[in-house]
Amino acid sequence: IVSCINEDSKYMKLGPKLPRWFCLLVLQEQERHCWPVLWLVKLECRFFSISASELVEVFVGTGAARVRDIFQEARKHSPSIIFIDEIDAVGGQRGRTLNCERDQTLSQLLTEMDGFDKDESVVVMTATNQPETLDSALMRPARFSRKVLVGEPDEESRRKIFALYMRDVPMKEDKEAI
Repeated sequence: IVSCINEDSKYMKLGPKLPRWFCLLVLQEQERHCWPVLWLVKLECRFFSISASELVEVFVGTGAARVRDIFQEARKHSPSIIFIDEIDAVGGQRGRTLNCERDQTLSQLLTEMDGFDKDESVVVMTATNQPETLDSALMRPARFSRKVLVGEPDEESRRKIFALYMRDVPMKEDKEAI
């Protein structure tokens, strides 16, 4: 994921289409947002983060407009990453509920997924701990180019996550010792 963004031009010269969509399949007890934050330390790009539950609104069309706005900003500031946490909140199987707003939001997300050009330096990562509930249109291989099972972070990764979150927090004790 890191090399797809930081070394994009190197890969583009080789000709293959780079993966742009990743679905992180995260264990129930894990913090999904830690992994993109850890990658962000290594990346040289803009980072847009949103919880999918923030996209589902009472008023029809509002969620779809938010999806459009996020993708427009990401394209404008590429290279960039869009991280959508709890994708199951908006990407659940259609037809199970009568939620017109959620369905429109999902449709707009699918439209954005299909609208990526191979030259765009925008990577989208989503996270869920309920992959079995996701709509089949969302999970087809042409859309999600990679599904990544995320395990627990190792000690070095935990240190980096801690350092990132605590970098601006004044502490009497040595952060490394903690």
